[in-house]
Amino acid sequence: QVQLVESGGGLVQAGGSLRLSCVASGSIFSINAMGWYRQAPGKQRELAAHITSGGMTTYADSVKGRFTISRDNAKNTVYLQMNSLKPEDTAVYYCQGSIFIAPMTAAYYYWGQGTQVTVSS
Repeated sequence: QVQLVESGGGLVQAGGSLRLSCVASGSIFSINAMGWYRQAPGKQRELAAHITSGGMTTYADSVKGRFTISRDNAKNTVYLQMNSLKPEDTAVYYCQGSIFIAPMTAAYYYWGQGTQVTVSS
């Protein structure tokens, strides 16, 4: 079993910052890519930021220049530093990992339970 647990969400005023963390644990052989997705009320889940095993990053246009994704492979952890937050960043943020549970097998996608981020105006 593999578990992803997010933390760091909360309520912040516009212009403020938050740092999300996601720790992967369980029967992990290795972790490939990881990403942060978000889902606002009444909207579809969308990719906010993505990082490969080699550290290459991708960001949604709406968060470029404000959000930074990083990872600590030794700790099986991915972070999302969110600065200059806007009310439209309000959403549930989900961590996703592409994880190998054994050698010579395919990677599977796992999701965390989500953490709420609310930005007040």
